[in-house]
Amino acid sequence: MLTAKEVAYEVTKALDAKKGVDIKLLRINDVSSLADYFLICTGTSNTHVKTLCDYAEYTLEQLGEPMLGREGHRGNTWELLDFGSLVVHVFTEEAREFYGLERLWADAEQVDLKDIIIDETK
Repeated sequence: MLTAKEVAYEVTKALDAKKGVDIKLLRINDVSSLADYFLICTGTSNTHVKTLCDYAEYTLEQLGEPMLGREGHRGNTWELLDFGSLVVHVFTEEAREFYGLERLWADAEQVDLKDIIIDETK
């Protein structure tokens, strides 16, 4: 059984491996009882959003972490994956700007992902 943080890190790595853009991990357990973490990511197209979600689901399934629910919104502009302690939001760029989850959850702590995400620009 993985901790909430380990689950979040595994999904972060999965989204990064599939070229998810602008991945942010927010620790929300101090400001909400919904989950411990929100993971927010942008896909470059509706198809990419679906691919990212499919791979996140597959990754945690392989680790024995069942998904509690998955919801799509308006033709894959926003998909939500609920893993209990972690809620993953994958958006198209336009949908991410429109919904502004980072603004809504500004009180949450942003987790530093520099050791998790591979910086390919170096």
